[in-house]
Amino acid sequence: MTGHDHSHGPSISAGGMHRKRLLIVLGITSTVLVAELVGARLTGSLALLADAGHMFTDVAGILLAVLAVTFASRPPTPERTFGYYRLEILAAVINAMLLFGVAAYILWEAWQRWNAPPEVEGGLMLVFAAVGLVANIVGLLVLRDGAKESLNIRGAYLEVLGDMLGSVAVIVAAIVIATTGWLRADVVASVAVALMILPRTWTLLREAVDVLLQATPKNVDLGVVREHILGIPGVIGAHDLHAWTLTSGLPVLSVHVVVQDDALADGGAARILDDLADCLEEHFDVEHCTFQLEPASHAEHEFHTHA
Repeated sequence: MTGHDHSHGPSISAGGMHRKRLLIVLGITSTVLVAELVGARLTGSLALLADAGHMFTDVAGILLAVLAVTFASRPPTPERTFGYYRLEILAAVINAMLLFGVAAYILWEAWQRWNAPPEVEGGLMLVFAAVGLVANIVGLLVLRDGAKESLNIRGAYLEVLGDMLGSVAVIVAAIVIATTGWLRADVVASVAVALMILPRTWTLLREAVDVLLQATPKNVDLGVVREHILGIPGVIGAHDLHAWTLTSGLPVLSVHVVVQDDALADGGAARILDDLADCLEEHFDVEHCTFQLEPASHAEHEFHTHA
């Protein structure tokens, strides 16, 4: 049997390249958190407090993201042969759980306030909400590109996006309160913030859990992959085909490939390995592949072993 790893392996996680951007957003978000806490205290607004609570999870989540990409950049060791890549995914799961907790608290507090809404200073509430909106827009622009490559960065991006939409809701509520005096607008805005958090958080959690469960990447159809493998000259079978995601943006694949006995002679093994790796990289964007070539005369033993 002949083993072959076409790639030398990843050298850095996708999120690691965006550490500076995360730090910038962390600074912006921390500043807005303090401002909104002060604003909620001065105005009595639940919507501002809700947005500040979301900001707090953003600060914690982005800090986790920074720690994750920092550890993920460490080289592999004999004890951890894949290094710390999965810390990025664990951070995304923790972010999602924090967001679920914040949404639940906001909804509970809104229920309590609906029947007895406290006095809210609409004009001052509008000022603080506008500051939050501007800061969130800046944060989104900083994280936009990285969100396409990394679950961890995407988690931070979604949190800031939720904050931006929350700021819009708070601004609308502040205008309503200032112009009509309807205090329940503050409660409605706080519920809107909570409901905007939930679907995006669920998507983030589901994708992160799929990675932890080593689910097949969404853009990889193993049936089509098998067809391409069987289309390589000299290949007559394939089994133990697995594809999973090590961390965001880093799919990996392994497979046992059965070949004709005579196809391995005179450099045939190297040709088949190169053809397999080139095919998968070209058609499926999977660079980190491990192939084990098995002569057809040895196939019966392999199928028995891996049944």
